[in-house]
Formats: sequence, C-alpha cells, structure tokens
Amino acid sequence: MIKKLILVFIFVLALGMALVFYAKEQVKGYLLQPMQLSSEQLVTVEHGKTLRSALWSMEKQGWIEGNRFSRLLPHLYPEVVHIRAGTYQVKPGETLQQVLTTMVSGEEHQFSLTFIEGSQFKEWRTQFAQAPQLKQQTATMTEAEIAKAIGAGHDKLEGLLLAETYHYTAGMSDLDILKRAHKALTRELDKAWQTKQTHLPLKTPYQALILASIIEKETAIESERTRIASVFVNRLNKGMRLQTDPTVIYGLGDSYDGDIRKKDLSTPTPYNTYVINGLPPTPIAMPGVESIQAALNPEQSRYLYFVASGDGGHVFSRSLAEHNRAVQNYLRKLRASKKH
Repeated sequence: MIKKLILVFIFVLALGMALVFYAKEQVKGYLLQPMQLSSEQLVTVEHGKTLRSALWSMEKQGWIEGNRFSRLLPHLYPEVVHIRAGTYQVKPGETLQQVLTTMVSGEEHQFSLTFIEGSQFKEWRTQFAQAPQLKQQTATMTEAEIAKAIGAGHDKLEGLLLAETYHYTAGMSDLDILKRAHKALTRELDKAWQTKQTHLPLKTPYQALILASIIEKETAIESERTRIASVFVNRLNKGMRLQTDPTVIYGLGDSYDGDIRKKDLSTPTPYNTYVINGLPPTPIAMPGVESIQAALNPEQSRYLYFVASGDGGHVFSRSLAEHNRAVQNYLRKLRASKKH
C-alpha cells in the first residue's frame, strides 16, 4: 500500500513538474515570438494601462499571437510586468520580450525636428504644426508672447534660436523645444562673444546676431564666411551702407515674389540696407554657429564689395571700379548660361 502511494506521489510530482515545464516553455515561446510587422510602428502605453491590456492590444492588431499560458507571464517573468507609460517604437523582427523590456525601461521613441541654418521663425512654426506627437502649445500665441514665454528679451524671435536637430518624446510641446533652442543659441553666442576681436563696430551680442544672420543668408560656403564678414565690418567702420539683398528681401516680407526689382532697392523699410545706415533692427534669419563666429572674428582684409562669381562662390573687391568689373563678368556668365 505504501509503495503504491509512493508511486502515485512520484507520478503526480512528475506530472506536475512536466506541466510546469510545459507551461514555462509555452510562456517562453510566447515571449520569444517575433513581432509580425511589415514596417516600424509606434505603440502608446497610456497611464494606468496594465501589461495584460497592452498584450491584448498587440494581439488585437495582429502583431503577436495569443497564448492561453500568457496569464502566467507575471509569475514566471516578473521583470517584464511593470511597463511604463509612453510611446515606443516597435520594429519588425523584434521579439515580444524585447518590446516589453523597452517598455519597462521607459526608453521612449525619440522623434526629431531639424531646423536648417538660415531658416526663419515662420518656417519653424510650419514645422511645428506638422511634427508628429508634438503638443501644439504655441499655435494660438503671437511671436511676442512666445518670446516672452521663453525669456528671449525681444519681441521677435528671428536669430534667437539655434538651428539644429532637436529630439523629443510624444507629449512634449513646441514651447519645450523653443526654450531649448533659445538656451542653446544664448550659450553659443556668449561663448563667441568672449573671444571676439577688439575694435569691432558691434556694441552688443544682439548686434553680432544681426550681422551673423546676414552672413548666413549671403553664403553657404563655410570658407567664405569670415571674408564676407570682413566686408560688412569694413563698410560699417567706414560708415558705408551694407547694401545687402537678403535684408531687402526680408523687409519685403510676403510681397517678395522671388525677384528683387530696382524699385525694391529704393523702397524704404526698416530692413532695406540700401536705404538705412548701419545694421537692420533685428536678425533676418537663424544664423549657425560658424556665422556667429565669423561675425565676431572676421578675416582681416580691405575688401568693401563682393558679387557672385557665377561658379558658386563670390568675387571680392577693394574698390568700386574692381567691383563693377566683377559685376560685368558675372552678368556675362549669366547671359551665356541662359543661351545654353
């Protein structure tokens, strides 16, 4: 009798162990199944959402196959239970375990917004409006209200934001990014101001930004920036007007149709440097770090003029006569290119 009981006990124990082993293998297989996706997808875990509801949601979308043993997951794999709220990127071929591990770590998907050097604030607003999963906190605010909210110290934000790539997670706001962009610009401007040349015709860091924005719009060639800066600095030191087309274009605003006409050069606006003396009242674009550094450390030269070379760069001149010859040469190249 005792032997029978022992045999029954051993059988039951063996059966139990076999069932436990089978259940573990089933759960393991459930966790190791690859996500059935054809492309990357975003999944959002809302606050208060449980592991069970997250799994059910993925099963419903056909990303994973259900398994009746999945209810044992919290008991057998407690390390994947406490998922955090957030938006996560799920990639094809990732296992369910990898996805849950990411959710437990709270490593949310990073969206990115890239602003190019020389862009204007109105373009930033357009990009914000089109950015996925970004809270539109400034959509109904005026530029002056936004400037006050980020502590810019000026009503216009042109030039006061550093153009680069900014990363954000779902639920962050455009105001968050603007604060970071202004802080980054201030940091770079302060750094450059500390190493500026002496005897520059720039009394404040803001004036340096204005000049840097003009340099940014005049050339995309890095090697030319300090030379173009020298032209503007030389003209300012001599009391000559800057006479730079990008400022005219900025002053025309929405009326600019792609061409600058002779009358535009003589039409007074606060930004028309063919009419006004000195710098315009604000920057005309978002300058990059290189243009800021060029404005504060220009090349030592006697150049007072420059014009497009027709080959992508510029020709620099010390006198008006030299400049006029360079202009005529450029016009000849332009006419020749139109014939072909």
